[in-house]
Amino acid sequence: MTPGPMALNFSEATSHDIFAQRLQPSKDNILPQVLAAAVTHLHTLIREVRPTQAEWRQVIEFLTDVGHASDERRQEWVLLSDLLGVSTLVEEINSRRPKTATPNTVRGPFFRADVPQLPLGGNISLDGIGEPLEVSGRVQDLDGDPIANAEIITWQANAQGLYENQQPDLQPEFNLRGGFRTDPDGRFHYRTIKPCGYGVPDDGPVGKLLRRAGYPLRRPAHLHFIIKAPDFETITTHIYDGSDPHLAEDAIFAVKPELVRTFEQQGKGWLLKLTFVMVRARQGADT
Repeated sequence: MTPGPMALNFSEATSHDIFAQRLQPSKDNILPQVLAAAVTHLHTLIREVRPTQAEWRQVIEFLTDVGHASDERRQEWVLLSDLLGVSTLVEEINSRRPKTATPNTVRGPFFRADVPQLPLGGNISLDGIGEPLEVSGRVQDLDGDPIANAEIITWQANAQGLYENQQPDLQPEFNLRGGFRTDPDGRFHYRTIKPCGYGVPDDGPVGKLLRRAGYPLRRPAHLHFIIKAPDFETITTHIYDGSDPHLAEDAIFAVKPELVRTFEQQGKGWLLKLTFVMVRARQGADT
């Protein structure tokens, strides 16, 4: 009788090795290496936690729910990555800059790329609800020279801590979002309202899971910015209100001392002055 094919000998001790043997690594394709590492860590976790079949099905159901909760207005996968610290860790690894440059943070799940372009001095608060805030600043390089015509995209939560795409029926389209260009001196200014800190959305599968685990789901008050200019590394960052009591509890680990600012009271409103320092892009790198 002709012998049958050799058994796989799949066991707790050999599971990740058997998986890795099926991959075909090459110097031009890093995917097999990354996949092998990911599966090795996953199998190690399974051996340590030793879930039952029912418990593992709950994990799969959770991941399925995350996918179902994601749409064009809500990105639950980004929220999961942010709250697990993965997004911030990826930024830390990939955007090392001199100490005098503005550091990167995560973009977050509420970003929209289709923001309207506004003239300098424009008002991004379309409903006018909240304490008025005037934002002014300068974009410059490491030598202090201005960067003219830099693109600035900004977005923020409202005075109740909610973004426009969380309340499409209650806030005007593009409320508290806008795009601007710096003037020849690298300066910009616009009007908005003072942002409020908020609880991370816990009505979806990610928030519900982490709340059950006792994880703090608070974000201190902040403004989001993306700054782009030819030949410079793009800045994606936050600016935080230094008076917010939850700075040390940020759910996505994005607060850095360089990004904490004082909001100055001015009459019945507030004033915020900023400087963004850009780094020239390395040759061949994405900007």
